Amino acid sequence: MDRIVSMNDLVYTIEDKTILIKQKEKSLFAKMVEYFADVRITGKVRDKSGAALPGVSVREKGAPNAVSTTGSGDYSITVKEGATLVFSYIGYKTIEIPVNGKTAINITLEEDAADLKEVNVVSNGYQNIDRKLFTGSATLVKASDAQRNGIPDVSRMLEGQVAGVSVQNVSGTFGAAPKIRVRGATSLSGDNKPLWVVDGIILEDVVNISNEALSTGDANTLIGSSVAGLNPDDIESFTILKDAAATALYGARAMNGVVVVTTKKGRVTDGAPKISYTGNFTTYLKPSYDNFDILNSADQMSVLLELENKGFFQHTSASRGSEGGVFYKMYNSLYDYNPSTDSFALRNDIQSRSNFLARYANANTDWFDVLFKNSLLQEHSLSVNSGTEKFQTYASTSYLHDNGQTIGNSVDRFTGNFRINGKVTNKLSFELLANGSVRDQRAPGTLERTSDPVYGKFSRDFDINPYSYALNTSRTMTAFDENGNREFFTRNFSPFNILHEIDNNYLKLGQIDFKVQGGLRYQILPSLNYSVDAAYRFAKTERQHYILENANMVLAYRNTTDATTIGS
Repeated sequence: MDRIVSMNDLVYTIEDKTILIKQKEKSLFAKMVEYFADVRITGKVRDKSGAALPGVSVREKGAPNAVSTTGSGDYSITVKEGATLVFSYIGYKTIEIPVNGKTAINITLEEDAADLKEVNVVSNGYQNIDRKLFTGSATLVKASDAQRNGIPDVSRMLEGQVAGVSVQNVSGTFGAAPKIRVRGATSLSGDNKPLWVVDGIILEDVVNISNEALSTGDANTLIGSSVAGLNPDDIESFTILKDAAATALYGARAMNGVVVVTTKKGRVTDGAPKISYTGNFTTYLKPSYDNFDILNSADQMSVLLELENKGFFQHTSASRGSEGGVFYKMYNSLYDYNPSTDSFALRNDIQSRSNFLARYANANTDWFDVLFKNSLLQEHSLSVNSGTEKFQTYASTSYLHDNGQTIGNSVDRFTGNFRINGKVTNKLSFELLANGSVRDQRAPGTLERTSDPVYGKFSRDFDINPYSYALNTSRTMTAFDENGNREFFTRNFSPFNILHEIDNNYLKLGQIDFKVQGGLRYQILPSLNYSVDAAYRFAKTERQHYILENANMVLAYRNTTDATTIGS
């Protein structure tokens, strides 16, 4: 019996003279491997009559992974083992199906009669059209489905929600505009950003910056998102316009697609106010070197010592230059003479040099731990809506505070929104909207990056981006000396410590965005309406780059081509 069950991955027990055979339980490691293994799922989606449903959204729950069914209703998607597939289609009930080891899942969707009237309308920014009469390509995304905890920026809510819409984050800092493409790359060197339309009014970018110019740490990128001032809790839905119908409505600016945002308005509550509060608290953990293939300090020091033994380092060159690390400091210590003690800072013998280098070989500095922190992002939103059949109001306010995942980063944002919808007569209606946002932000100082068209590379002078520094700085170097004071090495011919530089070289960003909007609508005939909308927007952006006198950037300009500082 033992031989039989061992060959078939089975186990058996004897209970009351009865042999019970069952499948052998998998080990914890096998279960983990199975859980994280990718599985390719294929299938077909039909309606109750058996007809194929094209354009059905098939996505992996809790992950930015989505596809759409083809014209014949077929789909294919790769997901994690143990995942759940979500099937959604306008006018049909959403279904969630656990994978549970299956490779083929065929689905029949049922119509959602309660939702048909609500979803069969397409908003293109100018008007609401019955989907049956709309000939363009549009996808509706409800804000309740797109809202993601810990993502306070409206533009990033679209990630993984619509097939064909690409959202690429260039920075985790709040306000940084992501690269969004609705219709792919329509130009090699031009602008590929979609047009944003909020409540029928085009929302212009405060800073006109193309997708290709967006980069982490860049000041323009931090204020480049036109919708960073919108409160996600105020949004009702998104409509993505993808084809030429968008160009016909908005002209050449819509060649990259249009994102139509519809905000919430007051509802009929028989005059009783309804108060809603939403609070989000999100923490971000520090990155770890476990995710990167980077040498530790001991390995790096062994490489440097081998280079020294083979004559790569010479005193005359290694003790001079624009950049200097451990060996640069050691060679300069050999010539650092103290007249009062009649001695040098470091004796020039093998034992003294070995003792000096041993500290750095064992340092194994975790720059992620030095420069990052387990931050807490908190967002509070309070809204009040009330109304009767003829008059509805909606008001909201929100506050966001993010103390930053890296040192030197922090942001505060306040938003306010007020909306009135009313009916003067059965044919005449009006609406008034006012919303605004105020943002105060601090970030490490940075200059605009420069490009090298010959080699196709980008570079940035005096770059102190914490993430870039943690990845590209030797772990033999330390942030603090043996006495707990900040330790300085050499960059740009001048003393440099990343913590000191962030304190003395930083950006302060301020933004005020206020918009007032009004509209009138008159029904001439049951199928013919005349409407007029007007809006006034005031936007002010302030960027101040503080470079204090002890910053490395300042000291670098005081130096000659040698490592000697002129002045103090």
